[in-house]
Amino acid sequence: MTSGFRRIVETAFLPLPLDYTGAELRSHFVRERGRIEWDGVVAFVGACAVRGERLVDLEDAEGGSEIVAERMLHFIGEHFQCGLREANARLRLFVSIAREALEDRASAARVDRRGDDLFVGERKLSVAICTATPVSAVFHFGVNVDPLGAPVPAIGLVELGVDAAAFAREVLDRYAAECEAIERALRKVRAVP
Repeated sequence: MTSGFRRIVETAFLPLPLDYTGAELRSHFVRERGRIEWDGVVAFVGACAVRGERLVDLEDAEGGSEIVAERMLHFIGEHFQCGLREANARLRLFVSIAREALEDRASAARVDRRGDDLFVGERKLSVAICTATPVSAVFHFGVNVDPLGAPVPAIGLVELGVDAAAFAREVLDRYAAECEAIERALRKVRAVP
């Protein structure tokens, strides 16, 4: 590594509880809370209650849905110079990394990925959304810790015997490493005619 090296994607786990209402899914939240000036992801644990105009998913909003859980592990990511298509692909990569990390930690449970959601059997483990801001693309990926209040059959990390903070740090590290590997792959090939 050279001096001045910085990670392609910076990450931070925020140790103090912080609730998620949907207002946090915006540009520069990652900078404000995680002190990250570049592309980055922050994670924190807190309640989840997203309703009404805070719902970014148009189908959920039109259907009068709400996203509720007593306690959830939240990941908010922000990527600059990133279109919505690429951002959705990055979110799905993030979800796949989380699924792999969960299966490593909760080997007795089969965790399935369906699009950008995780399930154990027919019980929903996570929620996810990605959108664009005027300066970036942002995503929220929430994993139930205690799904009490969820409007659908749900399961959480407590029931799976998974520590939220340790799991969060592992997912953040794996995602940062994957993004760095992608950047290295871009730079190690020559053009072909």
